[in-house]
Amino acid sequence: MTFPLLSLIVFVPAAGAVVLTPLRKDEVVRWVALGFTLLDVLLAVAVLASFDTSSHDMQFVERRPWVPALGINYAFGIDGISALFVFLTTLLGSVSVLASWVAIDRKVKAFMISLLAMQALMLGVFLALDLFLFYVFWEAMLIPMYLIIGVWGGEGRVYAAFKFFLYTLAGSVLFLVGVIVLYFSGGKTFDILVLMTQHLPFATQSWLFFAFLIAFAVKVPMVPLHTWLPDAHVQAPTAGSIILAGVLLKMGAYGFLRFSLPMLPEASVYYSTLMMALSALAVVYGGLLALAQDDFKKLVAYSSISHMGFVTLGIFALNLRGLEGSILQMFNHGVTTGALFLFVGLIYERTHSRSIGDYGGLMKVAPIYTGFLALFVLSSMALPGTNSFVGELLVLSGGFAANLIIGAASIPGALLGAAYLLGMYRKVALGPADVGHRFKVRDVNSREMVAILPLAGFVLWVGFYPKPFLSIIDTSVMHLLEQVHGKGGP
Repeated sequence: MTFPLLSLIVFVPAAGAVVLTPLRKDEVVRWVALGFTLLDVLLAVAVLASFDTSSHDMQFVERRPWVPALGINYAFGIDGISALFVFLTTLLGSVSVLASWVAIDRKVKAFMISLLAMQALMLGVFLALDLFLFYVFWEAMLIPMYLIIGVWGGEGRVYAAFKFFLYTLAGSVLFLVGVIVLYFSGGKTFDILVLMTQHLPFATQSWLFFAFLIAFAVKVPMVPLHTWLPDAHVQAPTAGSIILAGVLLKMGAYGFLRFSLPMLPEASVYYSTLMMALSALAVVYGGLLALAQDDFKKLVAYSSISHMGFVTLGIFALNLRGLEGSILQMFNHGVTTGALFLFVGLIYERTHSRSIGDYGGLMKVAPIYTGFLALFVLSSMALPGTNSFVGELLVLSGGFAANLIIGAASIPGALLGAAYLLGMYRKVALGPADVGHRFKVRDVNSREMVAILPLAGFVLWVGFYPKPFLSIIDTSVMHLLEQVHGKGGP
């Protein structure tokens, strides 16, 4: 295609940020921001509708020289590994604008500009086919997220923003060193597709594997590099938490899929058992931390550590079921955990409390809220018929096939998920019916329902009919496995 559809997807939210600059009325700012994010959703749907699921090649490719002297190109492309993440990013962008409609009541224009800039940069990460361009987007997206947490967050926002920035920047420095080494070792090119075809010595692959590991593990986050996450989530505004959990965490796992596995196949195979063990640790440890929380937002934040542990477990199982399950589970986690953070924000707007003990009896005063909350709780605990069940089943199936002991060690994490999620729901929805008198809680309104319904729809769609989603992933995953096992051994 000659039409630059992918560039349009990336730069529509950026254009929206520019259009917002001269506007003065907050209400107009909100509607314009929502319009640009919805337009981006439509563009992402157009890409998926035209996507050829039978090909593993990059599609809608755009390539222009940028810095020819260094072999740097402006290059975008999309395949089955990145397609769902592009759509998820646009969807959660619209949800975040709706979630911020009332919650953000100061510096509204600056907030919406930051949110739109963040969306553009995240989309650039998923679409870049040039390693230098990828790194530019990867680093630049830290700035708007830092501002979203540091300016519009809670009382401890400055500490949380600095901690988030320092952790991610430290990982990015190692990633930059790895990029430079890869450039010189791979024939002085930043072309990601060309670098995937290079065969590097095992010693070089090992060094690069751990340099990339630290950068990606911080983003996921993997234990023990996870400590920035609860602070960032608790202090971030609702939209910040939705984007952080729904999209930003996926970028670390996406880095493993796009760089570590195809470019460093021998090292990926060699260290796969270590990575699976660290993943199983995250699954169980994150579940235990979530079980100990009374803060609604902290509980959901720690649950993300556990759920992303399943994602990395599936990736380094290095088989078809594990990889397909991990990619689908990343999409599922974005939908479900994004929804849970939305629900935390909705109740916080009404009560100004995040203590689970304060919410007893919500079912009687907010039946619609608690009904949809039940759906997302069941999804998060991977009940059959919900989206997470399909992804988690594939991941565990792949994990058991790769390493029986580590696969079995991950099972307690699923049981802990049921314990902390059902315990939270019992207290919030079914506890003593005094919350309505204490806080005068009202049920969800029409604007909030517009944000909730698409997420609820994907929970049920993927849960009952995952075939369209798996068909997008399947061919690209099989090609990725050929790259890994073809160069990395059986």
